Amino acid sequence: MNILAVEMESSELYAIAAEKRVKALAILTVSDHIITGEETTSEERQSSFNEMIELALETVYQGC
Repeated sequence: MNILAVEMESSELYAIAAEKRVKALAILTVSDHIITGEETTSEERQSSFNEMIELALETVYQGC
């Protein structure tokens, strides 16, 4: 099947956006490797989460 990622929440976001005819954006971080089983540490997840928030805020700011 060539599945590269598993993600559950964004599909609903995009479904609702399509129904309401509005734009939607999801910014995701990777936490686990589905094939090797490699996982990020809690510190790495927190760091990438903080970077994701900064990226999201910068993106919104530039769009205003």
